Amino acid sequence: MTSIIEAAAERRAARARAEAETATALAVAAAPDPAPAAAPQPLVQLLGSGAEERARWDAFVQACPQATFFHRAGWQTVLEQCYGKQTWFFYVEEGGAITGVLPLAMMQSRMFGHYLASTPFCVYGGVAASTEAARRLLDQAAEELAAALGVGHLEYRNYAPAHPDHPKWQGKDLYYTFRKAISGDDEENMNAIPRKQRAMVRKGIKLNLEGEVDDNVDRFFTCYATSVHRLGTPVFAKKYFAMLKQVFQDDCEVRVITQDGRLVAGVLSFFFRDEVLPYYGGGMDIAREVAGNDFMYWNLMQAAAAKGCRVFDFGRSKKGTGAFDFKKNWGFTAQPLPYEYQLFAAAEMPDVNPLNPKFQLFIKVWKMLPLPLANALGPHIVKHLG
Repeated sequence: MTSIIEAAAERRAARARAEAETATALAVAAAPDPAPAAAPQPLVQLLGSGAEERARWDAFVQACPQATFFHRAGWQTVLEQCYGKQTWFFYVEEGGAITGVLPLAMMQSRMFGHYLASTPFCVYGGVAASTEAARRLLDQAAEELAAALGVGHLEYRNYAPAHPDHPKWQGKDLYYTFRKAISGDDEENMNAIPRKQRAMVRKGIKLNLEGEVDDNVDRFFTCYATSVHRLGTPVFAKKYFAMLKQVFQDDCEVRVITQDGRLVAGVLSFFFRDEVLPYYGGGMDIAREVAGNDFMYWNLMQAAAAKGCRVFDFGRSKKGTGAFDFKKNWGFTAQPLPYEYQLFAAAEMPDVNPLNPKFQLFIKVWKMLPLPLANALGPHIVKHLG
């Protein structure tokens, strides 16, 4: 590999050796005042396994306005332990302080391509930095790594533009996110929902739907797997959701909706700063009859507002999909996501999404599979999608 990556790896090894040593150096007494030290130079580091180092990473993510929940160190654990992905979580350190982070992981399959992304299985990613120097160093590390690995492309899942009009970086108009401010007042939040959608929420309330928080993913997974099978989409492994709950603990909530004890719908959400992000959701067949999904998001909004959340992040959707229209019906404004792609071994931009015509036959066949078979096969496919 090239110099910046080798140097980061060497520094990580040196830190590990230093942590294992118990001896400390003694200060020299009565030494003359040293000459003024030169300004510390920013260095690219690779995140190690030490708890203190990972806590420093997460503290930076929590404080950096550009960072998101998907920049947290725990995603490295999820990607490596659940899916066996090779990761490079780079950060820049200057004068003992972290000034930028870039989580990266490699995806490789014959069907979906070979690429380096920040961050697979996440809707946001890319560089989060407090200085321009850190941003440049992280970009350089990513580009050198992509070239050394021989990937088709490097992908940043940016929330905000990072390299506007830069000739090396390309974008495409595909993904949108939906975010909206919420208040601590239920009536105000309810009245902010457009009339037709508000009627669906009230329908769920009248039909005595209830929300419950689970400490495991069992009931949620039943709802999720049923729903994605109906859409013709491969299912994530149940162990993936269990690991999300294990790694992110109280910042990952599993909520299910019931009617007289009968399972209706479920959603797995993330909490970050004052935001709530419903990330994976699904409903049983009855959900459509009783407005289960509509009530579910209202129930989550109520609970999140009561906890002090002031932003509801409805997440990413593609133009031309039912999910896109559903979120607009809630009064959320579609905000384009400026994902960026830099080509390396590939000759053209990737086009891995369900709207691609070449995947339509696969989707039709998948819908016809028995649910147990789809649940068994799905994780082997979806782990390559990211």
